[in-house]
Amino acid sequence: MPVMTGTKYSRSILMLPREHRLSQVSLLKQKAPTVNRPLSKNQKRLRVNRTRSKNSGWRAMRSLSAETVWRMTDENLLCAIQDGLFSSQPKRIHFYAPSFMYYKTRYYCSSTVDFPTISVTGKNCTLKCGHCGGKVLETMYPATTPDQLLELCRRLKQEGASGCLISGGCLPDGSIPLGHFADAIGRIKSELGLTVVVHTGLIDSGTARSLAQNGVDTALIDVMGSDETISEICNLNARVEDYARSLEVLNEAHISFVPHVITGLHYGKLKGERYALEMISKFKPSALVVIAFMPIRGTTMEGIRPPKPVDIAKVIVAARLMMPGIPLVLGCMRPKGKHREETDVLAMKCGVDAIAFPAEEAVAFAREGGYGITFSSQCCCQTYVDVRDWGNNER
Repeated sequence: MPVMTGTKYSRSILMLPREHRLSQVSLLKQKAPTVNRPLSKNQKRLRVNRTRSKNSGWRAMRSLSAETVWRMTDENLLCAIQDGLFSSQPKRIHFYAPSFMYYKTRYYCSSTVDFPTISVTGKNCTLKCGHCGGKVLETMYPATTPDQLLELCRRLKQEGASGCLISGGCLPDGSIPLGHFADAIGRIKSELGLTVVVHTGLIDSGTARSLAQNGVDTALIDVMGSDETISEICNLNARVEDYARSLEVLNEAHISFVPHVITGLHYGKLKGERYALEMISKFKPSALVVIAFMPIRGTTMEGIRPPKPVDIAKVIVAARLMMPGIPLVLGCMRPKGKHREETDVLAMKCGVDAIAFPAEEAVAFAREGGYGITFSSQCCCQTYVDVRDWGNNER
């Protein structure tokens, strides 16, 4: 059975039935075949010709399934990524650095006012999820009444804000009490003209319709694909079906919605991410954001190792295969330092359309690779707008 040598691999081997695959050790020790060595029937059918045109990676990618990628070893997936099997064509990338986090590199410095975050529950959260514990709320502007929200947004507008993310802590049922603020949001839209993004948590149809009627630009929702994770990490008495229902009501309300999938939320391990992607793929999200568990000091999970960069890459590739026409984003929540540097470059090689708060190495990779690049101080969920506008400008 012919294989590639060195750090390469035979893509056809990866797609054969498991019982026909060689072990990783023997795979790497095999010598390269001679040109005339006969190929098996499966190899002839699945072999990827390395002399294809520049779009060959996309055509080869289309022959893969998310399940195949999910079953790949880390080594084989990394080889596939390095081979350019998942790279985007044409090469373009959108970078985002909204003002809720300070960001400065030699390529870009974020605004301190453009796109702040607001909590309608202040620092309060009933669930106190293991990965957050309400710590993220401490970084947001508090506005716990509709009047406070409207006045805060007036002040932020005067200071130069162009939009805001309205979020908050969860109630016992996993929702965020946004319905109480819908009319105030309508005034923020009509009187101030701000871009308004909301983070919903679990949501019912009435709240979704009210937010849509009051002009919310985009709704964000974290989607869980494991009942065990919902119970153990989120301290929530809910099931994955409740997240599917939330996606359904957002879809029915005709509001632009951008689901988030949290890689490694289950104690740093993959659990439920693929099922979450399958649920999302049944609807028509405006974009999809992949983020990753990162330990936060002071939470019950501060000592848990985050998922590996290759785990994040696996979720990204699976998402792209399931939803090829949906803008795909590597979002703001993910580990920093060397981990982020590796993750961000892998994400670009996996064909993401956007990255929030990119590592400097990722920007350098894009520049050296001849990517078309934009930077924005907006929330990364607005990728679907920027992708559309970029396409219109090229026509």
